[in-house]
Amino acid sequence: MTSLDTVRRGSARPALPRAYLVWLAGTRASLLGDAVLYFALGWAASAHGGGTGALVLTAITLPRTLLLLLGGAVGDRFGARGVMVVGDAVMLTATLALALASSRPDPSPWLLVTVAAVVGTVDAFYLPAAGSMPRSLVGEAQLPRALAVQQAAGQVASLLGAPLGAVLVAAAGLTGAALADAGTFAVVLVVLLRVRPAHAVERSPRGEGLLAGAADGVRVAVGDPVLRSALLLTAAAACFLLPVVSLLNPLLAREHGWSAGAAGLIAGGQSLGVVAVALAVSRWGTMRRIGRGAALGLCVAAPGIAAVALAGETGAAVAVAVAGGIVTGAGSGMFACHIGPLVLTGAPGTHLARLQASLTLVQSLALVVGNNALGALADARGATAATAVCAAGACAAGLTGLALKPLGAGGGAPHPAPPGGTSQR
Repeated sequence: MTSLDTVRRGSARPALPRAYLVWLAGTRASLLGDAVLYFALGWAASAHGGGTGALVLTAITLPRTLLLLLGGAVGDRFGARGVMVVGDAVMLTATLALALASSRPDPSPWLLVTVAAVVGTVDAFYLPAAGSMPRSLVGEAQLPRALAVQQAAGQVASLLGAPLGAVLVAAAGLTGAALADAGTFAVVLVVLLRVRPAHAVERSPRGEGLLAGAADGVRVAVGDPVLRSALLLTAAAACFLLPVVSLLNPLLAREHGWSAGAAGLIAGGQSLGVVAVALAVSRWGTMRRIGRGAALGLCVAAPGIAAVALAGETGAAVAVAVAGGIVTGAGSGMFACHIGPLVLTGAPGTHLARLQASLTLVQSLALVVGNNALGALADARGATAATAVCAAGACAAGLTGLALKPLGAGGGAPHPAPPGGTSQR
């Protein structure tokens, strides 16, 4: 039995390291600030029309997608903490500049696009580094619990971000939102300068070019059976779980004549399910076979999605849909709380950020495909049919994952690092 299994089964669970909890509090505050800023940018862009709004969103997503693999290679070369420090410093400067420039009424569309491009570029380097950082702050045995707490805190921050953004924009405009986000970046910067990694993590060889390093990260992700299976499950979740919340719930509400409040309740039920499972995993740990836990999460989510799809237009329809949303969220939370440690403990120490970049890239590309395909299906056959496809797809992906031998073997065992790495200081 591995040390990871022992901790999962044991009743006495040591507290998570203080350094990790401080880092987590700082980064979740920054995530809340980012959600506020994203709302504010979208609101300001909407004053110039739909074309400008789409351009601002594209300015965030395009550089993030194009530069993710390179960002992962930079994180593995120079260390996650160093990349995060630079990223926070850049964003602190950018948000302060935005606050100053937006003090005039009706900010220029090109100002919004420029800031959005900076956000997307920094995200491409910051997200892989932040995703790999827990491995250097907590031991392997505590990693699943640490990631579960991170998942719950992130969900809460996402829930609060848009309403808080609306309040700040109403009270102080884009300038107030930018200043609030700048404050969170300052907090994270102080935290990162004070927190020191407690666990050595191997870096990629210095003689390796960054483009070659990015390509090597893809090679490792595709070549390792466990990691390859994890990426495929992540793509399935992005296609069949994420669009249910952001795309199909509003379409179902309009199709069935539900109010906007009812759609909000369903989304809230999904968030409640995610948080509940994340807190349970942080208390009791993951399933012994982490890979099967991730696949089982998709199977759990499937009947919840089906309930939302088939709730219909009866008096109890909204209650049924909310219950289905809770089940969907529980499955989503189960998937997220198992796929994270599966990748982080299964990746070589020299490839942590690159594997996080691959995971994010796969999710982003699959979400783009899924959103467009399901949107077209909803237009042609209705939102109910599109949501039913999501239920069937999630169930099929989960059952396939349960049958895959690499995931059934357990997964999550430490991956031997390739030769040539140096310890992270």
